[in-house]
Amino acid sequence: MTLAGIKAQPMATADMDRRYNLHPFTNLGLMEKSERTVIVGAKGNYVFGEDGRKFLDGLGGMWCVNIGHGREEMAEAIADQIRTLDYYSPFDDLTTPAMATLAAALARHTPGSLNRVLFTTGGSTAADSAIRIAHHYFEQLGQKSRRHIISRDRAYHGSTYLTASLSDRSYCDGWLREAGFIHHLRAPGLYRRPDGMSEAEFADSLIEEFEAKISELGAENIAAFIAEPIQGSGGVIVPPEGYLKRMRETCRKYGILYISDEVVTAFGRLGHIFASEAEFGIVPDIITSAKGLTSGYIPLGAAIISDEIYEVLRGAHSYFNTGFTYSGHAVACTAALKSLEIIEREKLCDHVRAIGPRFEGALAGLRDLPLVGDVRGRRLMMCVEYVADKARKELFTDETRIGKRIWRHCQKRGLLVRPLAHLNVLSPPLTLNEGEIDFIAEVLRAAIIDTADELVREGVRVA
Repeated sequence: MTLAGIKAQPMATADMDRRYNLHPFTNLGLMEKSERTVIVGAKGNYVFGEDGRKFLDGLGGMWCVNIGHGREEMAEAIADQIRTLDYYSPFDDLTTPAMATLAAALARHTPGSLNRVLFTTGGSTAADSAIRIAHHYFEQLGQKSRRHIISRDRAYHGSTYLTASLSDRSYCDGWLREAGFIHHLRAPGLYRRPDGMSEAEFADSLIEEFEAKISELGAENIAAFIAEPIQGSGGVIVPPEGYLKRMRETCRKYGILYISDEVVTAFGRLGHIFASEAEFGIVPDIITSAKGLTSGYIPLGAAIISDEIYEVLRGAHSYFNTGFTYSGHAVACTAALKSLEIIEREKLCDHVRAIGPRFEGALAGLRDLPLVGDVRGRRLMMCVEYVADKARKELFTDETRIGKRIWRHCQKRGLLVRPLAHLNVLSPPLTLNEGEIDFIAEVLRAAIIDTADELVREGVRVA
């Protein structure tokens, strides 16, 4: 049949998806053959499949549906905004009440003097903009050599050309990346630190590595260090105690800007609107955010800069040449304002701080299983890492697809988690309750046991 003939035929959703859709971050060849889970509805902490199945949303959409699905007041706010003003340009001296009000609302919650907001289309464009702003800032100061950016292994900052290059280098396997001015330090993951090294010693070694990199490049050539407070897609890596504060102090010592990527950690995920200062005691120069900013209802991102950076930029002889057609989109800003209102009114940050330890503890109970090497995270941002050999922390081969296997077994029992190679990540809505926490732990345990049995039947060694 010709392509025109195929297009003329009515097709099931799964078939259309398989034939025409490119899914992010996947093996295209395997995806062509794989099953589809078609999600057609959502309410509260649950989503519903085309086949009638109900799933607890253990990944919160994609780290983002913080207030839960299907909020009527959110739908009404979005619809009312569209009826009043669907869109207008943010360029020149044009603005909208939604954009201006949201900028002021964010400044009310940011630490220190981070009071100036550039709205973007998502997390990738927020991080991309933050780097451009850092470069422009030093250009205006006459420090034109400050071009280098320091990131970390296991980082994820986005999928534009620049932000993919800032992310863990594996994201660019087989793809071109910018290597000329981007550098990576070790990830601050405690689970895979050198044997016999204490947490404090590990933190010391990370700071020494940063100092060595600064010495190698020359402080006068470095513009910024960018870091997620907890590395999300890299495996929910919680840093050693005091590490982020020491990295911040080192940046300040050498005049390097500190960019805190709070695309995942902001808006309640860790129990605070912003986690940089409230959870980790740092006041960065720039914060990037997205995801929970609108609870995923409408795409929106933001790069938030300090007044000190702004004062340099406003005195520049050149234009502030960055931004987007959809910067501060009125509908997206309205969604963000409503989401923030709900988080504050329902005290969801308090709820996360109260229920988070129970979630951490319930998942920590999985450590007794042979496949579970580590359980880590904080509050409603958690990860389970699977190993073939606990004593040696040896990973399964990529072909085993261990995270995906367990994900499939979880789906059969009504739970959606996120598979990332040898990991499963969980980031449920902030409205999660105690019964749902118990359900997640029970389903994960059963899925891991079923997967272990499956591997043994296939002759895969499980130590």
